[in-house]
Amino acid sequence: MPIASLLDDLYQTQSRRVLATLIRLLGDFDLAEESMQEAFAAALQQWPEQGVPDNPRAWLVSAGRHKGIDQIRRRQTATQHVQRQIDSEAFFAHDLDENSIADDQLRLIFTCCHPSLATETRLAMTLREMCGLTTEQVARGLLQQPATIAQRIVRAKRKIRDAGIPYEVPERKALPSRLQSVLQVIYLVFNEGYSSSSGESVVNVNLAAEAIRLGRLMSTLLPDPEVSGLLALMLLQDSRRCARQSATGELITLEEQDRSLWDKAQIAEGLGWLNAAMQQPPAGVYCLQAAIAAVHAQAASAASTDWSQIAGLYDQLYRLNPSPVIALNRAVAIAMRDGAEVGLTLLDQLSSHQALQQYYLLHAARADLYRRSGQMADARRAYQQALELTQQEPERQFLQRRLDSL
Repeated sequence: MPIASLLDDLYQTQSRRVLATLIRLLGDFDLAEESMQEAFAAALQQWPEQGVPDNPRAWLVSAGRHKGIDQIRRRQTATQHVQRQIDSEAFFAHDLDENSIADDQLRLIFTCCHPSLATETRLAMTLREMCGLTTEQVARGLLQQPATIAQRIVRAKRKIRDAGIPYEVPERKALPSRLQSVLQVIYLVFNEGYSSSSGESVVNVNLAAEAIRLGRLMSTLLPDPEVSGLLALMLLQDSRRCARQSATGELITLEEQDRSLWDKAQIAEGLGWLNAAMQQPPAGVYCLQAAIAAVHAQAASAASTDWSQIAGLYDQLYRLNPSPVIALNRAVAIAMRDGAEVGLTLLDQLSSHQALQQYYLLHAARADLYRRSGQMADARRAYQQALELTQQEPERQFLQRRLDSL
């Protein structure tokens, strides 16, 4: 494989892990980002002559660390504390072992989810630093304006630096108070992997796998029904990965998927985690979402899906978390149970919600229900609105095909 292609692949699969370690070593988010980019640039120059190292990620971490130290020295503004770290080779050698590096992403999540940061700031920081999303992608994921998200991220980095927020997994007694924020951001990481907010592919396999890995880590750190529920949810949804996009890159809806392509071993594992979680009531938001995914996973066909059970689970979920997106999903489930007209009435009630007005899935759901009820002119208008709002190419192609078919 050409070096440039190898590095592109490494950037896709390893850059966020490299960044997480560099943030720990250098103590500065922006410096770590800059140093990581310089490390990849150095690899592009050196590896063709010197050969690819046995452990490319460790090489990139080491190169990035040295680039960062050089940058600090050039600035000549390092504090005495930082200077002591720079001069201590033992400090760096100790913290570059594989076990320490493997846990750096979990440390980064807990840093980004520190209680001193506002909830939406925690989410924005994690999506930006853990997933490498652009500010615009983060804004779309959180239904916010890019300028607002950019300001939050800048302020959060400054606060982490100035307040000396520790880069560590907290002690066990402090874990429960941080649990919900951490689970929320792991699920957001998974969602970006499960359905990319933009680009040429429906699924970002590496991002989804990373979220599942972090979920497993959390299950060993803090056995909790909601941790098990989240892990079950991610496994059950990810089990459909191979059926969600055609060989030519076209999006395939849940209704049209070849269910023989679903990963049965992953479904079985997900159901096992869900059953364990349900043994400790009451069910939380992740357990309920996992239960919804389980109904789909256990249906032999789209036609045999138990929409009555799904709608009932969405009722419970909405009572726990009355968010606009859950309200949207609940409306679709009720439409599948009670008919398109009932669903359209519920969607009309949601259309005035400011957070959903620029959310393409609201318009796509309305278009589908109009199509099912035979209201083709309204369906065309709604598909066109959805098409104008989505950034993911397979979804755009799918919506355009539906529009053309009308």
